[in-house]
Amino acid sequence: MKRPSSRTPSKLSESLQRQLNMYALAASVAGAGALAISQPANAKIVYTPANVVISAGRNVLFDLNHDGVADFGIRNVVGTYSGTRHFNSGLIAEPLGQGIVGKSFYRGSKWGTSWDAYALPKGARIGPKRPVIGNRDLIMAFTAYNGYHLGFWFNVNQAYLGIRFAINGGTHFGWARVRITRNHGPFSWIATVTGYAYETIPNKPIIAGTTKGPDLLVEPATLGRLALGRKQR
Repeated sequence: MKRPSSRTPSKLSESLQRQLNMYALAASVAGAGALAISQPANAKIVYTPANVVISAGRNVLFDLNHDGVADFGIRNVVGTYSGTRHFNSGLIAEPLGQGIVGKSFYRGSKWGTSWDAYALPKGARIGPKRPVIGNRDLIMAFTAYNGYHLGFWFNVNQAYLGIRFAINGGTHFGWARVRITRNHGPFSWIATVTGYAYETIPNKPIIAGTTKGPDLLVEPATLGRLALGRKQR
């Protein structure tokens, strides 16, 4: 019986070997590039850690999705009443996008209607069923000259703003974690934003405080991505 013959592999020419190596390198680079692109595309929650202090007289704007357009702001206001030495002071949330989770109040003929931002606890669900107020400033915490207090944030050390905003015409939801410090004297409030996040899938709710999980993408907070504060006029 004739044994099967063993064939010696033919040696590739150097030019052909180089060409195949180039193809393999190009394929590996393309695969790595596809992986790098698919990771952010598949991420559902984008979280940005922060440590932004908003002291008296400052107005800081924030860009949730880092597209160069501010989505919300927090203003720390201080003023006097009718030119006297009696001070008004407070924290105001600005819904620069589509709105902030809150509620409107009619406080009688003396004060009229105010719009207050909710101080949401960690774990609160922020989504389409939450009441959202847009196109106007919302009170977080406010102390009037006569000692009258307004706002859900008045006795809160830390809570979450619920935010609704738009990306390419789609509605998205996010949150901002805010720590509140109250001082004695006319400059009563200091707010520190310690992080914010948003849901990349349109109309999908987000849970306040969610910063971990397989759907998480962490973005660094840089000066290019975080709007600088500006002084009140």
